[in-house]
Amino acid sequence: MKKYIGIAVLSTLMACTGAVKNETAVTDSTATADQAAEVNDVKLADPKSESIYKGYISLKNSLVASNAAAAHQTALDLAASLKAFEGCENTALIAEKIAGTEDIKVQRKEFTALSSDVIALFKHADLKQGSIYVQHCPMANNGDGGDWLSSEKKISNPYYGKEMLTCGAVLEVIKAKK
Repeated sequence: MKKYIGIAVLSTLMACTGAVKNETAVTDSTATADQAAEVNDVKLADPKSESIYKGYISLKNSLVASNAAAAHQTALDLAASLKAFEGCENTALIAEKIAGTEDIKVQRKEFTALSSDVIALFKHADLKQGSIYVQHCPMANNGDGGDWLSSEKKISNPYYGKEMLTCGAVLEVIKAKK
């Protein structure tokens, strides 16, 4: 009996030690932060396109954080940028639908259509610096999948937030033309 209690205590101590090590590894991200800052430096030739891109990334980040109120505001800003870009009027309407609700599920559903349009736009944009990653989650939208753009290779899923933060893969990399 003492043998079993000793093994249980030892196992518990080892498990707790492992958890502390993982927490330390997650919080100590200075190298990752430097790398992310380097990757996030996307520059586009057209200031209107760059404004759309920045607004889109802000919206995506709000959805990743599951912050419906922030998504509402960033979608309003994005809609204004899209309206100012000829040919993006219908995409601006989708951004307005996202801004018109604070229901995160509705915002994420509309984000699929918005992303489809924005991805098409940036595949043909004049990228001067950095890379834009087209990412995909096969489980989004009840298994129909969903795509989005990111400035980082690391997956941060806007369709599920922290529920399934890393679900997805990079489909394509849009690079600056040299």
